[in-house]
Amino acid sequence: MKLLIVAVGQRVPDWAQVAYDDYAKRFPPELKVELRAVKTEPRGSKSLEALYAAERERIEAAIASGAGRGTRVVALDERGTSLGTRALAARLKDWQLQGSDVALLIGGPDGLDPALRQAAHERIRLSDLTLPHAMVRVLLIEQLYRAWSVNAGHPYHRE
Repeated sequence: MKLLIVAVGQRVPDWAQVAYDDYAKRFPPELKVELRAVKTEPRGSKSLEALYAAERERIEAAIASGAGRGTRVVALDERGTSLGTRALAARLKDWQLQGSDVALLIGGPDGLDPALRQAAHERIRLSDLTLPHAMVRVLLIEQLYRAWSVNAGHPYHRE
């Protein structure tokens, strides 16, 4: 199984890339994690709908080229379901049992295209707080690693 993180925005600060890489290398071989950064559409004078459409196209292309058939799409959304650590661990276990790759989508400055967000199999939120884009990548990979560690009985997570 593969967890494919598709994030709109190509540049992140060095600290965020180092933190992301640190967690990504901790995953076992049977649970691959891959990040696909897609270009943010230049804001200029384009309508919001045009921005969404361009970014949606890039996201869909990244999913198609980075994950297998029947990929489960999970949109990160401020209006999505709030999950605690144990609930995310249970969700990860379900995804693994289903055997499909999972694409987790991180939108750009204006979020995800509403139609793409609505079409996702699931919508989850990481926090009630507004987070910087780079922080979302780090927080997501850390929480996915934590969920894996709970399922594996690894002592990383303590309650």
